[in-house]
Amino acid sequence: MTLTQVPSVSHQKARGLKPGSRRPAKDLCSECGLCDTHYIHYVKDACAFLNQQFDQLEEKSHGRQRNLEDPRELYFGVHQTMVAARKKEPIPGAQWTGIVSTIACEMLTQGLVEGVVCVQNREDDRFGPQPVLARTPAEVLAAKVNKPTLSPNLSVLEQIEQSGMKRVLAIGVGCQIQALRAVQDQLGLEKLYVLGTPCVDNVSRAGLQKFLETTSFSPETVVHYEFMQDFNIHFKHEDGTIEKVPFFGLKTNVLKDIFAPSCLSCFDYVNNLADLTVGYMGANFGWQWMVVRNQTGREMLELVRDQLEMEPVTSEGDRHAAVQQSIPAYEKGVTLPMWAAKLMGVFIERWGPKGLEYARFSIDSHFTRNYLYVRRKYPQKLAAHVPEFAKRIVAQYQLPKE
Repeated sequence: MTLTQVPSVSHQKARGLKPGSRRPAKDLCSECGLCDTHYIHYVKDACAFLNQQFDQLEEKSHGRQRNLEDPRELYFGVHQTMVAARKKEPIPGAQWTGIVSTIACEMLTQGLVEGVVCVQNREDDRFGPQPVLARTPAEVLAAKVNKPTLSPNLSVLEQIEQSGMKRVLAIGVGCQIQALRAVQDQLGLEKLYVLGTPCVDNVSRAGLQKFLETTSFSPETVVHYEFMQDFNIHFKHEDGTIEKVPFFGLKTNVLKDIFAPSCLSCFDYVNNLADLTVGYMGANFGWQWMVVRNQTGREMLELVRDQLEMEPVTSEGDRHAAVQQSIPAYEKGVTLPMWAAKLMGVFIERWGPKGLEYARFSIDSHFTRNYLYVRRKYPQKLAAHVPEFAKRIVAQYQLPKE
């Protein structure tokens, strides 16, 4: 059957918006790509910034809501297990060892899926996101390495529908996955697998350029970067060298405004609605953190288990004092001299939070910041937009009074 012979999935449709058009979420739009397609019909229900619906979508994705009385689920969402892992034979050029790419390639090779929603880069820009519906492992491998900018992953939803594919893997971040979960029943699929990555503080392409030029000694040669567990930003350059810049040396007063309003209003750092979450934040340095949320996620992990080294997750230190101190520091845009920033980084790396406690540190720091942002910028949305788990996490800290 050719593409033109594939019957349309029966659901309600509307005309997708043209590039540059004002989006329904307005300034809070994360450019997830849903509104580029006829699935814009569902945007009022599906958009993470128009309709916060974690409880309902957790039920849909995992069969139950998170247990707010369980300290791990409060922070990390519904899950069956979590482990630290790395590939025994890393993929050359991968951001870390290539676990995400390996899972996607294996699912295609073994016929579990017919296509993979992932993000390559534009030919003219290594950081310019180009969402694709990959059909071969080579196309998946062309998408390795994060693109730390807002990316319209869901712009390929119409391609899925038109292709006649019945089994698809989607890779994405929290806001994209929430919208996808809300419309997945309209895609006409027999099986949807969702592999999520943790996400925080994305920027526009212009914002990314400002960050690189402000922070790196050679912005034009940066291949990729990540905010790592050693409290340094690791920039990898074209020649393979790694440049480390301490978190505390960032020019916060200059960079505070580059982050997208959607990211400053997000409370899904750990990608709660994915079947399997893969990132670094809950693992020790050099390892990736894998959170199996349901049986589908377990199936994805088992597919590559023999290619991985694995160890239990650990937790060490106490984050609370560091988080509390970071709240006024961020508010005032405090930037330390580089020598002091490096010294503080060494101290915190040695005695600070590690493993799951580092993940909680990162979540607490961003949730308190984002709660304050929503309270100030969108007070009418505060009660409904901030999920209960985030309210409980933020309540541990003393916030500035307005």
